[in-house]
Amino acid sequence: MAENHKRRFLACVEEDRVSNLPEHLIGSILDRLRIQEVVRTSILSKNWRYKWTALTTLVLNEKFSKKFAKDGALGRDGFIRIINQLVLLNKGPISKFSLHIPEIYPDSFHEEVDEWMLFLSENSVRELIITNSSRRFELSSHVFCCSKLRKLRLKNCILRPPLEFERFSNLEDLYLKLIDFGAKDCETLVSVPQLKSLTMFQCTNIHNFNIEARKLNIFRITNLDAMYIPLLDRLLVTPSITILLCVIKPSEVRVGVERMNLTRMSSNLPNIRELTIDGHFLKFLTADKFPKWLPHALNSLRVLWLGCIRFGDLDQLHGALCLLRNSPNLERLWMWLRPVMRNDVAPASNHLESPDCLDQTLNWLRTVEVKHLEGSRPELLFIKLLLAYSPSLNKMTIEPSIDCDSDESGDIAVDIMRFPRASPKAKLIFVDG
Repeated sequence: MAENHKRRFLACVEEDRVSNLPEHLIGSILDRLRIQEVVRTSILSKNWRYKWTALTTLVLNEKFSKKFAKDGALGRDGFIRIINQLVLLNKGPISKFSLHIPEIYPDSFHEEVDEWMLFLSENSVRELIITNSSRRFELSSHVFCCSKLRKLRLKNCILRPPLEFERFSNLEDLYLKLIDFGAKDCETLVSVPQLKSLTMFQCTNIHNFNIEARKLNIFRITNLDAMYIPLLDRLLVTPSITILLCVIKPSEVRVGVERMNLTRMSSNLPNIRELTIDGHFLKFLTADKFPKWLPHALNSLRVLWLGCIRFGDLDQLHGALCLLRNSPNLERLWMWLRPVMRNDVAPASNHLESPDCLDQTLNWLRTVEVKHLEGSRPELLFIKLLLAYSPSLNKMTIEPSIDCDSDESGDIAVDIMRFPRASPKAKLIFVDG
């Protein structure tokens, strides 16, 4: 019996090929495991006791915090102790650090976060993700000392670039959500010479964030106050932008706030391939009325997303038609409609029924998606126009408004089915709202 146990033990030792792998391969394997599983490897043997301290990737995301909360281990001190052990006891460089701060704490612990940021800045972190679901706090200036950063994602923090800060030399991807740039007298110019993707959702005090990005390729910004247009104006002179998403706050739309208009935008976006723009921003751009033809057509544009568009508003309608008319290679159009006001029906309908309303064939348009269709006359006339001027259309998908009952949706479908189509293969698909 003892001999059999000995043979099985020796067989296990011989089959433990993982322990005999080179250290960099073992580290690569551990980086792909969940952090809980990595820590458990410390009980395998003396050889494995401290291997977790050489992790290069620490992902302490929402799944991680929920797991510990479920086990009752997420008291404030317990959470900080766990993070301290994982971060401050780490013996090697940390290339990726992702931290989710749960909302269960009434008090913030920004001092501890500052300490972690200092440690990371000294350990060549390349990817940093901080997602804060608790009370907003000011992120330490140590984050600006992370000179090796390539990817930075921050949510729900106060971020104040120091006045002496010069640049993120290696940063390629910057994602900022619910970030407050604080109130201060002087702007700090943040140079990001390698930045390719910039996303800013629901940020405030943007005028204090003066950024220079010459290689920007993807630019997304939402809930932009009109007073912060100078930031947008500055960044849209980057000719390499291929994807642009821009949504402005409706309460901030005021004619004449800034000099930006669609003519200027189009001249600065020669390589734009995908454009997302809402009706509020289209209306804002009418400070100078839309021309029929832009001096620089959007020849590279393939995908156009029109969000919260109200076809009863003549300014928004003119803007949408101008974009279509000047996008000769457009392939996909997506529209999210807003209800047409009763007083706007006649003027918008009259314009859509005029002979020269569009006067441009959309030769490459193949897919159209329409959401929240109410069935007003301007909406139906716009769809009729698309069907008549799109000889290559393959599919148009229409989702009625949730305010339409089944009978109203049926009547809308019947009306649209009767519209003439330039494309003999165009399919009309109606889906439930």
